[in-house]
Amino acid sequence: MAVNEETGVIVQVTEHGYAGMLCLAAKSMKLYFLRPQLLAPPPAVTGAEPASGPAPTAATAHGPSQIIEVDLGLLFADSESGQLKAATVYERVCGTIPIEWGAGGDMALDADEQVAFFRVGKEAAAKHLPAGTRIEPNFGPRNMGAGPTGLGRMDLRTGEVSFVIAVPFQIGHVQTNPWVPGEIVFCWETGGKSPQRTWTVRGDGTGLRPLYPESPHEWVTHEAIITHDEIALAIMGHREPDLTDAWGRCGSREKPTGLGIVNLRTREMRIAGQTKHGSGLWHVHGSPDGRWAVGDDFARSLYLIDRTNDEMILLSAGHKATAADHPHPTFSPDGTRIQIQSAMISEDGRAMNICIIPVPEKLLQRTYPAPAPAVLAKP
Repeated sequence: MAVNEETGVIVQVTEHGYAGMLCLAAKSMKLYFLRPQLLAPPPAVTGAEPASGPAPTAATAHGPSQIIEVDLGLLFADSESGQLKAATVYERVCGTIPIEWGAGGDMALDADEQVAFFRVGKEAAAKHLPAGTRIEPNFGPRNMGAGPTGLGRMDLRTGEVSFVIAVPFQIGHVQTNPWVPGEIVFCWETGGKSPQRTWTVRGDGTGLRPLYPESPHEWVTHEAIITHDEIALAIMGHREPDLTDAWGRCGSREKPTGLGIVNLRTREMRIAGQTKHGSGLWHVHGSPDGRWAVGDDFARSLYLIDRTNDEMILLSAGHKATAADHPHPTFSPDGTRIQIQSAMISEDGRAMNICIIPVPEKLLQRTYPAPAPAVLAKP
């Protein structure tokens, strides 16, 4: 569904389902997503005895996945005029990914909007691993994280698919830098802490490396590209110092925690801020101009960080911990509004609403003293 921020009008955008990420183009009114093709169930045989177990259905029989493009401009115009047509008028099949690639879930649109990257399954990825590579097992109590998996790409103009890279663990949270073509960030997905959460690679498969090399005591999560050169991530401080369980001994405030911002070029990492108590920041984001950072915590409170002077501001509180999901803040491209989801106004205390929180005008109008000149040590 697409929701008009000013009018609240909701327009249905997809039919017949989709899998994983919805990828909006920044340069055009286009939406891209993965859609597994549904295979028709076998025809019933008259007079035959029913087979044991559940009958196959279209919902459980999947064929290859396709990448679909939706023309949002045309769809919204027709919706507003009351002249909606069949879904096929607005959709274009960019291409089909071979079923043996096991594509599904994560997908990201490259900055040039000509290529999409997607996750490749275990069997296909295994064929591209160097001989002797150690395959990682599941990590943690959720029994997730085992490899291998990989990344593939599709040329959205021709439908051509090609393999990018294989890794010996489970890939998740695939994203692209919206300002830099061919720059990919992804994670080792375990459902919690991982041995090395954040990774980056080029779109041609070169340059694979840990993005933020973490220590065993660190619980890193929710990486998000926020500016041309930066990624925000949360180093959690939500566990007791002496707690050791299936995740290991990690995630406490014995060591530095907070909202970290990593420079993709210099590899420098700086802690932008941290709550004084509670879980610490959990889901993080920042404004593309580099002025603001934002994060939520387990209490669903929302904190704004002024990156110019490091001031941390409680922006929104009182959200219901019974909510079906977390606020998950994201900044608007102009850095003036933050979108969250909240159950604050839900009667059942659980159903989520999409909410917009403006950055207060008095903060947007702030002026700052000129920074002191750097003092260089004499040799």
